[in-house]
Amino acid sequence: MSNTIHWRPLTPPDLPAVEAIAEIVHPDFPEDGAVFAERQKLYGEGTRLLELDGVPSGYVLSHPWRFKELPALNALLGAVPDDADTYYIHDLALLNKARGTGAAAMIVGEIQRHARGRGFAHMSLVAVNGSLPFWHKHGFRALSPSVLAPELIAKLASYEATARFMVKSF
Repeated sequence: MSNTIHWRPLTPPDLPAVEAIAEIVHPDFPEDGAVFAERQKLYGEGTRLLELDGVPSGYVLSHPWRFKELPALNALLGAVPDDADTYYIHDLALLNKARGTGAAAMIVGEIQRHARGRGFAHMSLVAVNGSLPFWHKHGFRALSPSVLAPELIAKLASYEATARFMVKSF
């Protein structure tokens, strides 16, 4: 069976689907709908919706940010910083039916091309839910806690005990 996989720009009417996907994929990391809406409004270029056979099945939220700083979970950004020096992947979420289709690798490649095209020297993210091997396969490396500021370590702990701050340099 062949699935039609299509990543497209995320639009405001898609936000209820994003919220529903987030509730399924990230039940331990709830975020208000306002967080998704703000990310889409502030940096629409970094938001995408995955459609699998025409049905919303995943999303990605990404945007420029400051290296080794993390937006708090379930918090509004207010603005994309003028001095952003990393391209940050806030969230990549796929429903189970979309996993193993190649959709995740497809969007990671697209995000990397976008970040490089905007002149960023690296990308960063927080790996949760056992996703460390996936990100490692795509060239991201976890930074040792010894090189992280105490504030960053505390924010990582607010995600889960196994959360890791990861970076990919270009």
